[in-house]
Amino acid sequence: MSGASTLFDKIWAEHEIARDGSGQSLIAIDRVFLHERTGAAALTSLAEAGRAPIAPDRVFVTMDHIVSNRPGRGADEARTPTGGAFITATREAAKAAGLRLVDVDDPRQGIVHVIAPELAAALPGLTLICPDSHTCSLGALGALAWGVGSSEAEHAIATGAVRLQKPPQMRVRITGALHPGVTAKDLALHIIAAHGAGGGLRSAIEFTGEAVTALSLEERLTLCNLAVEFAAFTAIIAPDESVFEHLNGRSFAPAGPLWGEAVAHWRALHSDAGAHFDHEIEICADDVAPRITWGTSPGQGAGFDEHAPNPAKAPPDKRASLMRALDYMGLEPGQALTGLSIDGAFIGSCTNGRLSDLRAAADLLRGRSVAQGVRAICVAGSQSVKRAAEAEGLDTVFREAGFEWGEPGCALCFYAGGETFAPGARVISSTNRNFEGRQGPGVRTHLASPATVAASAVTGQITDPRTLAGAAAEAAE
Repeated sequence: MSGASTLFDKIWAEHEIARDGSGQSLIAIDRVFLHERTGAAALTSLAEAGRAPIAPDRVFVTMDHIVSNRPGRGADEARTPTGGAFITATREAAKAAGLRLVDVDDPRQGIVHVIAPELAAALPGLTLICPDSHTCSLGALGALAWGVGSSEAEHAIATGAVRLQKPPQMRVRITGALHPGVTAKDLALHIIAAHGAGGGLRSAIEFTGEAVTALSLEERLTLCNLAVEFAAFTAIIAPDESVFEHLNGRSFAPAGPLWGEAVAHWRALHSDAGAHFDHEIEICADDVAPRITWGTSPGQGAGFDEHAPNPAKAPPDKRASLMRALDYMGLEPGQALTGLSIDGAFIGSCTNGRLSDLRAAADLLRGRSVAQGVRAICVAGSQSVKRAAEAEGLDTVFREAGFEWGEPGCALCFYAGGETFAPGARVISSTNRNFEGRQGPGVRTHLASPATVAASAVTGQITDPRTLAGAAAEAAE
């Protein structure tokens, strides 16, 4: 169809200021998000250059990456030995620049990709950047959001724009319906395993199809979050009534007559029939089952009825990397994953630290206890999530089961030089990366859904959550 545009095309066109002869475009940026791990670097450099933010009210700063998760933490307390300096420097720089600061003791505090939808600081059709690769999470609201370096963030704060080459586009259509007990995390890990960790081809991915429409907003955030692990430039989902309902009345959402105007505009944010995509992938949701990673890439995963691969049966160019992953993870070729003993369990992160994630885990933890020898930790993605969970009594469920209940932040999603799991520990985690050393020196990380983490924590071994969910259902009858 002539003139048909993708959702990405429409937002890009609305924000393209100019284009040079090399194909680079100058793109207007509506929101910039900073955190304490890199925020001070961008703001200090800006100040030293004698520049001021062009629109201070469009820049949000939060404390999430290295802030302590210890109950009763102090305002400057970090989980890394020298992290306190990053917190204080970012706080001082944000205040000096007149930016919107969500500090450690702010009731809105949390992981940037969790609080942005909570505050409606992320909205359909906006462009957003942050020095964090998982900024693509916010595409779940129909926003064009991607991760950048600190220097690009600094440039956007000073000028309101960044220079960018328009990426290729990919449509990932997910047909059918997910089975009960299969989560958005399982779906994302299935896609990455099926098409490889590089399968996103640095494209702007639009997730479409009836299975995507059926996902809640929190599930869509999980799906878009993991697009960067698929080597995508970003991910986006056309906004619908569930998104509009979530945003209505929140702090930075349009209000009054502007609300109706905004929704009318947002309803036009979808790909036209016949719009061109450079790449197409189709996934049948019926084929997706709960998954667990076995290796050191999110693409190295399997279903619970599968085994770790045998490198000898792989193409010659793949054997060395597979063998290295197996060696690091302490696995034998062909070894079963189900029943593998674990030492630690972590629930949280920008991938799976929202209220629905905690509810799913708590459903399996009620009346059960964490296995002896397993250190289990749960950290809500934001203060808002933590308050809501505590109002429902979920914190009691976690504590009575033997989980530690921490203050919001990125926590043990990544190693920052402070407290972590013991070297060589085997950990099951609801996070997004399982690279060598990601959760600490020598730590072996298996990625999974919150339900799988909870089920494995109570059995002390990697466990298909459907086995415990079935037992719980029978007991309730």
